[in-house]
Amino acid sequence: MRNHLATQPLFDLSQPGRRGAQFPAADVPEKPLEELIPSQALATEPTGLPEVTESDVIRHFVNLSTLNMCVDTHFYPLGSCTMKYNPKRHERLSSLPGIVDLHPYQNQADLQGMLELLYVTQEMLAEIAGLPAVSLQPAAGAQGEFTALLTAKAYFEDKGEKRTKVLFPNSAHGTNPASAAIAGFDCVQLASSKEGLVDLEDLKSHLDDQTAVFMVTNPNTLGLFEKDIRQIAQMVHDVGGLVYIDGANMNAILGYTRPGDFGGDMMHFNVHKTFTGPHGAGGPGSGPIAVRDFLADFLPGPVISHDASAAEGEAYQLVTPAKSIGRVRSFYGNIGILVRGYCYLRTLGAAGLKAVSENAVLNANYLKALLKDVLPVPNGDLCMHEFVASASRSKAANGITAMDIAKRLLDFGFHAPTVYFPLVVPEAIMVEPTETESKETLDAFAETITRILKEDPEFLHQAPHSTEISRPDEVVAARHPILQCCESE
Repeated sequence: MRNHLATQPLFDLSQPGRRGAQFPAADVPEKPLEELIPSQALATEPTGLPEVTESDVIRHFVNLSTLNMCVDTHFYPLGSCTMKYNPKRHERLSSLPGIVDLHPYQNQADLQGMLELLYVTQEMLAEIAGLPAVSLQPAAGAQGEFTALLTAKAYFEDKGEKRTKVLFPNSAHGTNPASAAIAGFDCVQLASSKEGLVDLEDLKSHLDDQTAVFMVTNPNTLGLFEKDIRQIAQMVHDVGGLVYIDGANMNAILGYTRPGDFGGDMMHFNVHKTFTGPHGAGGPGSGPIAVRDFLADFLPGPVISHDASAAEGEAYQLVTPAKSIGRVRSFYGNIGILVRGYCYLRTLGAAGLKAVSENAVLNANYLKALLKDVLPVPNGDLCMHEFVASASRSKAANGITAMDIAKRLLDFGFHAPTVYFPLVVPEAIMVEPTETESKETLDAFAETITRILKEDPEFLHQAPHSTEISRPDEVVAARHPILQCCESE
């Protein structure tokens, strides 16, 4: 039973004179604050902080924390944004004093251990990508996309070419065109085939000497592997363009294929998703990029180099590529997430990574098989790590929409999957169970959706019924968030 009193704002719980701690009497002579703090820095009146006891604070934040859903407490089938269980071992390892007590301004000779860890991480990511050059700088997947496009732009400018177009299929993540536009390119959206794959004829009609990059997620956002990816890459290369692989869905192909092997010239990793790292609500993330050798000189720096013959304390060095686009983030990247990723990769090894993809694909296809009769999946008989079902049939039959199903799932203790994306599927419900969920969890999820589809549509339109907030105006909430409970005077 939830303590609703404790979840009130601390300002509402405040009572004059209540304290969480008492300070001892001063053991030095007291002086007026005006003698200790410059007058311009002194507040003109008390700040109005809440006055509460320690138990008020503890109960408040503990109860608030239980209002959230997360992968540590619930099944989180958030398609298009892998939310797998994060092994706590990696949290412990990444919190060792020898790691967290380092400072980026320390002399490189004192950072050799960390630089070796980052160098090995670069090497492992290069091997997984099939692309030899890596920069760990980007702080998240979208920044990785943007960074790779700036790298491509610098490459073409260095060749004396001014290419203006970036192409992407209409099933692409929204960050693809956003990254291209911010990087200064014109965005060209392509149609998908009736199978949900890249339409080769539409691609061909837009390829010319102005094509800089073709961006594609593989497996794509429908959970389908682009079977013609080699031909696609050859078509782009034939006009002098580059192929960018959005690495958001690497969880499906680890150890089975590599973007560099099927024609990709650049890609980003979502270390926090594909490997490990607590993420959500905007961070923290890490989005290293891997590129072919002819793009290496343009990568953002610093990158980590290794010279086995160097003097002691100098084997690992921070270097800036010769024609680098410059830094895209402070210091060496998001170290906390990179260390977790390193631990994940070393823990699992090559065989373990392959097993990750096997089980992710197995779980997705098992769940798809359980649901396909009640929630049809328009594209593909088999999927990779995720699938996109459609609630269009239930909407036409009794008005039950994808949003109704997603919201009602919250009442049963399941996080809502992604809905209404990709746009190529009407009433889309994207489900990605990941490799870390059990058969019992998947069975319960499928049974719950089947049950929901039999409920009163009017009851579903008002769901969820058990959460603190039911259906806020999401547009207003996003554009005009109320970030404090007290109006400033």
